[in-house]
Amino acid sequence: MIETLAGPGAGEVEDLTASDLLALARGSKTAEDRAAAELLQVAARWADLHPPESIHTAASFTVAGCEHEEPIAGPGTPLVAEFCVAELGTVLGITSGSAKKLIGHALELRHRLPRLWAQVHAGRVPAWRARAVAEVTIHSTPALTREAAAFVDAQVAAVAGKIGPAQLDRLVAETIKRHGLAGQDPAADPEDGYLHVDPRHVTIHDEDVHFAGTVRLEAEVDLADGLDLHQALAHRAATLKALGSQESLDARRAKALGDLARTQTALDLFQHGHTSGPDGQALPVAREVVLHAHVDATLSGDTTVFGSTGRLEEGQRLLLLDQLKSWCGDSRTKVTVKPVVDLNQPKAAPGYAIPDRIRELVVLRDRVCVFPWCGRPARGCDVDHVTEYDHDADAEGRPQPGPTHTDNLAALCRFHHRLKTHTAWRYAIIEPGIFEWTSPHGHRYRRDRDGTTALDPPGPGQGPPRIPSPRR
Repeated sequence: MIETLAGPGAGEVEDLTASDLLALARGSKTAEDRAAAELLQVAARWADLHPPESIHTAASFTVAGCEHEEPIAGPGTPLVAEFCVAELGTVLGITSGSAKKLIGHALELRHRLPRLWAQVHAGRVPAWRARAVAEVTIHSTPALTREAAAFVDAQVAAVAGKIGPAQLDRLVAETIKRHGLAGQDPAADPEDGYLHVDPRHVTIHDEDVHFAGTVRLEAEVDLADGLDLHQALAHRAATLKALGSQESLDARRAKALGDLARTQTALDLFQHGHTSGPDGQALPVAREVVLHAHVDATLSGDTTVFGSTGRLEEGQRLLLLDQLKSWCGDSRTKVTVKPVVDLNQPKAAPGYAIPDRIRELVVLRDRVCVFPWCGRPARGCDVDHVTEYDHDADAEGRPQPGPTHTDNLAALCRFHHRLKTHTAWRYAIIEPGIFEWTSPHGHRYRRDRDGTTALDPPGPGQGPPRIPSPRR
């Protein structure tokens, strides 16, 4: 077990000398590395307790959506029961996907990179560096055999604790290529390698949104296409200036690119004031982008006052009202204003099917999958009956235990929907938008609009929950 690092309290740190602070920093880092190494060992042991044999019975494989065995590391590592990652993830306060990656790294290190595994537990290599190597060997294309992974292990283990992450990545990549472990790459041929490479791409970095509401775009296109695009942007930028635009050339070119995306071949007609074809029918837009924007509004007398900021569902990003106004200012932008949905007004429907009006309320209320720590947007999730709908209740004259009612519905991503359906995970609605989950081992979590709160550890005077034997 990890030894507790005895150090001064927060108020006493200010009294330490420079030498004492360095000693404390080094001791804290050592304890952190030791804890990370132990966590890898815990993750590997957790996988040992949940082999494919722990899935109830072979008959369960005939049920759609049930748990299955899953490889989460390289060839030669043991398979695990798919749903075991969820409980480890919730205890650690991470997503199920992150827990799956942690277990995969642990198995990869223990079974295919044993030298590096030993270095981690000897304190000579930090766990995060070892996990970086495991990530590369797990996802190498084509997959590395066990023997190939062992060769990488032998090359890397000796220096993994002495070099930085960039050098480490290069060393792993070089080892794989130098010894032909990843197959021959025709693109690397100095004579005609370019014949095997198509560098064309268009990348929009929508994960990095500037506070002004802009994103970066980079592309590599055919020379002819590039020249044509340059000419089109220059022409449109000049047109905007002639129409009175006071924006800079760069800003006008950026706006021209957006106009080009919206109108494509119809651009010339629009520039000349034509919005319909020869038969009088409206010209179709080149594409439609649907954005779900939420902006608070209040009434001041007879005037509606909108808040200056809102929320964009796509990417869960902050939205400025001025941005929304500028997007809607284009005459070719179709704006749909939906009626306000009162999230406090419950809705119900007969039968099992969930109407769109009820689904929309659940999506707006929950925002994301309501499983602990999950953040998948609710609009792409399933809507689950928290208490299972009984399809035979009406025919047998019994009350319906799981009605299609907003007080009995929640947004769950497909993985966690399957988890809830086919395992001992259970949850209940405390009040609309607030859920309390109980794991198979008795750990409890509260999920609300602000996120996840662990309701463990037990209160004073209570022992830890009894952990049952693993399923066999």
